[in-house]
Amino acid sequence: MRIYSLIAVALQALTLSFALASHAQAETFLIMFEDEGCPYCDLWKEQIGPIYPKTREAEIAPLMIIDIDDPLPEGISISSPPIYTPTFVLVHDGQEIDRLPGYPGENFFWFLVDRMISKLPDQNTEGST
Repeated sequence: MRIYSLIAVALQALTLSFALASHAQAETFLIMFEDEGCPYCDLWKEQIGPIYPKTREAEIAPLMIIDIDDPLPEGISISSPPIYTPTFVLVHDGQEIDRLPGYPGENFFWFLVDRMISKLPDQNTEGST
């Protein structure tokens, strides 16, 4: 009887992992690659970080922050590893759509992110700019 319980738990875990993997691929994210001690990452976090979650851009592409040295989450593929921090990569259905290397400042950031979002399938953009 115990072996059947273990098999049932294993099957539930396997089903959940497949559901989570397909869920990650069916979404859109804005990934921010950062590095410890990066002054432009810190500036972005100060100027944009508190605002971003409240914007239309965040509704379309929630932010995911990843250290530049960490592996990508399972199911996400980008065209090449980022070189600079911060680098912002827009990912849809697990694939890179566009990227913004560096932080160009508060005013240009919104324009450039809106331009990235406009490349998503079926997006009508009227952003926070």
